[in-house]
Amino acid sequence: MLVEEITSEEFEKAKSEIKTVIIPVGSIEAHGPHLPLATDLYTIYEVCKVLSQKIKILVAPPVYYGLCRSTYPLAGTISIKGELLKALIFNIISEFYRQNFRNFFILSGHAGGTHSAYLIDAAEAFLELHPEAKFFVANIYQLLIPFLKEIGIPERDSHAGEWEVSLIKYFKPHLVKGEGFEDYPDFPKFRVVADKKKYWPSGIWGNPLKASEKKGKILVERLVQFLIKEIKRMEEE
Repeated sequence: MLVEEITSEEFEKAKSEIKTVIIPVGSIEAHGPHLPLATDLYTIYEVCKVLSQKIKILVAPPVYYGLCRSTYPLAGTISIKGELLKALIFNIISEFYRQNFRNFFILSGHAGGTHSAYLIDAAEAFLELHPEAKFFVANIYQLLIPFLKEIGIPERDSHAGEWEVSLIKYFKPHLVKGEGFEDYPDFPKFRVVADKKKYWPSGIWGNPLKASEKKGKILVERLVQFLIKEIKRMEEE
């Protein structure tokens, strides 16, 4: 069930039938010349919608914004501070907890390391106050890694490349503008640099030229199957 589409009465009924809430988190971020700025939101939210059709869960309205470091100087990237992201996620969790939910999946379509760390930190902070709550926190890239090899996508393909374009071609093909091009960032190892655009001007990390709707479909099917198992495992504990 999508929370944004149900009534208060339906929500009240869901509280007695559903154990798990999924909170989708995206970002508004440059994804090369070929993908929409909300790519990270679209991929994970559409996966959650498919998931909600196969298992009884509540899917919270998505959080569109995230923390974007590497693409920060690129046109269209609208980043929020990590402290704000953590506070927002903590607040959302608290509200669903107040409504008597205890199982939470925080799934992010944005795979930035710092962004992901703040999501984990929000869950950790909540557990300090409510240790009976249960959390699953992961970004889409982490979840897809086991399935990329199956269809011949290298693990280093991680942003606006083969797998991400494949997902958008599957979910929202009308939003893919051209084919893009293969490219990778060239950040100095262990360096934190001010001029990030110098080392990654394209916002592409992979090869979008190899993307296909078929690959997107396979990845979605594998990911949904995996998440169903994880949800059932948490609910059975």
